[in-house]
Amino acid sequence: MKKKRYFRWEKQSAATVLYPVLFGILLLVLWQTQLLHKMLGADTFALPLPGRILRIILDNGPAILKNVKATVLVATGGLLCGSVFGYLLGIVATVFPKWGAGGLSIASAVSAVPIIAIAPILNNLTKDFSDDANVRSMLAKTLVVTITCTVSMSINAYRGLNELKPFSLDLMNSYAAGKKTVFLKLRIPNSVPYIFVALRVSVPASIISALVSEYFAEFIIGVGRQIRENIVLAQYATAWAYIVVACAIGIIMYGFLLLAEGILLKGRK
Repeated sequence: MKKKRYFRWEKQSAATVLYPVLFGILLLVLWQTQLLHKMLGADTFALPLPGRILRIILDNGPAILKNVKATVLVATGGLLCGSVFGYLLGIVATVFPKWGAGGLSIASAVSAVPIIAIAPILNNLTKDFSDDANVRSMLAKTLVVTITCTVSMSINAYRGLNELKPFSLDLMNSYAAGKKTVFLKLRIPNSVPYIFVALRVSVPASIISALVSEYFAEFIIGVGRQIRENIVLAQYATAWAYIVVACAIGIIMYGFLLLAEGILLKGRK
């Protein structure tokens, strides 16, 4: 039985890790040999070679690192605030079920508003918050990420707090457990896996929303802003360097999430 589980785990690992890595290597080979350019009808100016992109990253390490720090700070700050606020919304919807579902519906409707529309509005709303353009810009960008991450967490938290295992609630009632005990001992532990389900959506969304919000930011710093500025200046190689860095940020943050999930949910069915 253990051998079957081991081979099943090996097969799953190959499907989820090995195949994407092999596909990535194949894509890089086609890209570097310019076969990809022939397939797409592109040139090396609009689609620079990976070797050139790597050299730009290595030659501009300090400047890129400065922009990466700004983007990661916005993404993680907004992710944390949005996740906490979303979980609290899920709790409120559970405690007050009569109007809680309506509140979640409103939150879902807000998520349908494009980030490209929210970011300029928040920039204008926060223009009087501080005399420092950097502070105003950071606040506006963090609010955009917070709004993006709140919806996923609120919906999944509500599901985790209410979609209990069969007869578990009846068992707690048979023990004459109060609402507070049921909430702390049953509902909250049951919601933990749903938190990670929400984070799997929120982590990539936080990076994307941070990058897009930087397009409209008042303070010229961040990976997203550098992508925009270099495209406007027709510096496509540098823009691609920042695009690669943005992808690396998303992959690393998602990897940390999977690692934390594996540790915290280890042995949990």
